[in-house]
Amino acid sequence: MNYKFLPFDTSGKPSSLKTIEQAKIVKILAMWSGPRNISTAMMYSFGNRPDCEAWDEPFYGYSLKAKGNDHPMREEIIAAMETDWDRLVAKCTTPSTKPLLYQKHMTHHMPMRQDLSFIYQLTNAFLIRDPAKVLASYTQKWADVDLAAIGIVEQVGIFERVSQRLGHAPPVIDSDDILADPETMLRKLCKSCGIAFDGNMLHWPKGPKAFDGVWAPHWYNAAWASVGFAAAKNAATVLPLQLQKIADEAQPHFARMASYKIT
Repeated sequence: MNYKFLPFDTSGKPSSLKTIEQAKIVKILAMWSGPRNISTAMMYSFGNRPDCEAWDEPFYGYSLKAKGNDHPMREEIIAAMETDWDRLVAKCTTPSTKPLLYQKHMTHHMPMRQDLSFIYQLTNAFLIRDPAKVLASYTQKWADVDLAAIGIVEQVGIFERVSQRLGHAPPVIDSDDILADPETMLRKLCKSCGIAFDGNMLHWPKGPKAFDGVWAPHWYNAAWASVGFAAAKNAATVLPLQLQKIADEAQPHFARMASYKIT
């Protein structure tokens, strides 16, 4: 499958923004995911580290305003968030007061025709999940879904850009593998991202978190009830025909990512 992207800066010239190197921060970790993919549990995992600040979907408000999507709590989200692209980019590349800044990013929030070169200042990792499972979970919360809503095409696009920049594939991890063996997979993910594993990542307190997005009351009820990674369900996912068509369309993109996943 061929992917075409806009050109990006490969000159190596320093950004006008405050870079990670200039700030001497240990790490800014951007985790790129689609929706309904244990992405909130992963944010809670990293957010429970005492050395980490977690940030929940910084481009959600921007995306809603720019694309005009009808989402639950749309107006509240836009009102509560920064929606200026340049200021968001500056915030994403500005260090935390803690050694590690974890950014939970939804790939479908990113405009692929926008300049995404800021991501090369970050350590990028990719969280994937079987599209059929994503769709089954998504439609329990919001009926309006199509291929664009689950962000799989954008995820591969960002993955390809980062791979081209690095000269090798960045870390990719499958949510089912994390649920099957959280400690082993989180250790491997941390090693791949150049950070130390912390046992606090295996659990977190029940209930809302200070870093939850304003949309949390609609989407995070299961995450709020959790205190750690729950075991994966092994039952086969059976979808209605319309959703199965979306899953089939998404499958080659998922397979592309899965071929690089941490095992």
